[in-house]
Amino acid sequence: MNGPVAEIRVAVRRFLDEVRPEAVTVAVSGGADSLALAACVGRLVPGAFAVVVDHQLQPGSGDVALRAARQCTSFGLVARVEAVRVEGPGGPEAAARNARYAALRPSVGVVLLGHTLDDQAETVLLGLGRGSGPRSIAGMRAFDAPWGRPLLGVSRAATRAACAEQGIEVWEDPHNVDPSFTRVRLRSEVLPLLESVLQGGVASSLARTAAQLREDCDALDALAEAFAGDCCAVDDISELPVALRRRVLRAWLIDEGVPELSDSHLRRVDALVSEWRGQGGVWLPGGFVVRRAHGRLVVEPQS
Repeated sequence: MNGPVAEIRVAVRRFLDEVRPEAVTVAVSGGADSLALAACVGRLVPGAFAVVVDHQLQPGSGDVALRAARQCTSFGLVARVEAVRVEGPGGPEAAARNARYAALRPSVGVVLLGHTLDDQAETVLLGLGRGSGPRSIAGMRAFDAPWGRPLLGVSRAATRAACAEQGIEVWEDPHNVDPSFTRVRLRSEVLPLLESVLQGGVASSLARTAAQLREDCDALDALAEAFAGDCCAVDDISELPVALRRRVLRAWLIDEGVPELSDSHLRRVDALVSEWRGQGGVWLPGGFVVRRAHGRLVVEPQS
């Protein structure tokens, strides 16, 4: 059997065979990507769950969520709706994402997300545009416990075709065509232009680039994790290659409780090692400051 339904089934089965989760939940929005995934999981995993998150940001969102939950029930999934309140820093996209992931986080097993190859390509472009470094350009992981993304090698066109083939009615989120969102403009303007100029295959190429960078990042992270020296002692890390040294510093800062580290934060902390001229401390998110004193780096609360 060939076609988009078979392509999705192969991708999901391969992911499940590799991860072998204790339980499986599908995050469902009502769009083509998540519904195609949910329909597949309903056939492959008896007793799997579905969670539909209602962000309550649009009129009638509760009805949309209930309809998606009923569709998941028809696929054989045990479905429920989780209503969330979207608030907090970082803009509406970040706040909605934080609320959604908090509602989806399971007590056991994995949550499967409907991110596709096209989503991966958009993520790589966002990382490039923001200059966030290789970790950002490496895109999304196929498995970053408890989150699973079995469709990262499947195109958005394939999920739409799979829904059409199975007679699944898809909800079209108005936010997905709202040009006030950066990702929407990437999807509707930037990627089509790149596909035209470079004569096709751009999304696949960006996804391949992400996979290659992820492998490189994982290798360097493993080396940093295995580093046996005292990362607070400047002499122990000053001679390391810069890519490795910054990963050692990053791991140390995360262990110290510093959140939301960016590439610019790491570069400023690294300068306390590699470009030491007696400068003052580096302020970091979460109310922390890193200083160099007596040949060591220390993390302190900002006074």
